[in-house]
Amino acid sequence: MSVIVDIYGWDTAESALRAYVGAIAEAVGVAAESTCCTVSRSATAYIALDEHLPGFPDRDLALIWDDSHGWAAAIETHCGEDLIVVAYLGEDLVPPPRKVVAFRDGLVADRQPGQLEPPEFEPPEDLAEWLSRRVHVPAQRVP
Repeated sequence: MSVIVDIYGWDTAESALRAYVGAIAEAVGVAAESTCCTVSRSATAYIALDEHLPGFPDRDLALIWDDSHGWAAAIETHCGEDLIVVAYLGEDLVPPPRKVVAFRDGLVADRQPGQLEPPEFEPPEDLAEWLSRRVHVPAQRVP
């Protein structure tokens, strides 16, 4: 019998990130099925939005997050290539949901919120613990 041990804490961090992304998704009015997140050497999240940008009405819009740049808005390509980032929220690595909602609202209203250059945040060493302090997501330790 083999036992898998989460020596890096990725399962715990992914649970905490899912809770945070779930709060953002709920705030922007998106079902959990339209989200995904992963934690390995870096942490990332994706939320598919129902809205489109005024300048790109035929392209799907998404909010994306990573542990180096925080939240960004990106549009989908038609050929399945990488997403095209159109703006970064900046300010904070894990802002409260209301700030992400305001960012999204500004984008779809064509107010050009955020910034064009990616901010550089220092990824936290213990994402689960860090999220629990920042956004009140309880850190759950795996025995």
